[in-house]
Amino acid sequence: MPSTDKSSLRDDPGLSKEELARVLKALADPSRLCIFNMLMEGVQCNCEIAGHLGFSLSLISHHLRVLHDVGLVQSERDDQDARWIYHSVDRRRLAQLDAAMKTLLDAGRIQPRLPSCGPKSCESC
Repeated sequence: MPSTDKSSLRDDPGLSKEELARVLKALADPSRLCIFNMLMEGVQCNCEIAGHLGFSLSLISHHLRVLHDVGLVQSERDDQDARWIYHSVDRRRLAQLDAAMKTLLDAGRIQPRLPSCGPKSCESC
């Protein structure tokens, strides 16, 4: 059932339009989308991600950095051996993204409207 709340991205306190665009740009890369999808299944280390995707560790690190820079991924070093880094989805940022996408893609926001320009609206034409 369509939402009766007609809020727009302008009203969303979680993510600004600019932040949302940065997050979506980061996820627009198919490799990063695959990595993010893997992290949605739970904590992963670089070698697990690299093994699954067949990418080099340096390429995985690059993609993880991009996801980290937009706040989607958080990283934690192993307590016993700091060479091991574990990556997970930042749940707070995920909730913000989820709310922003629900607002953006809410079909209930679409309103019947005629354009205010064109031959039918121009009296002097």
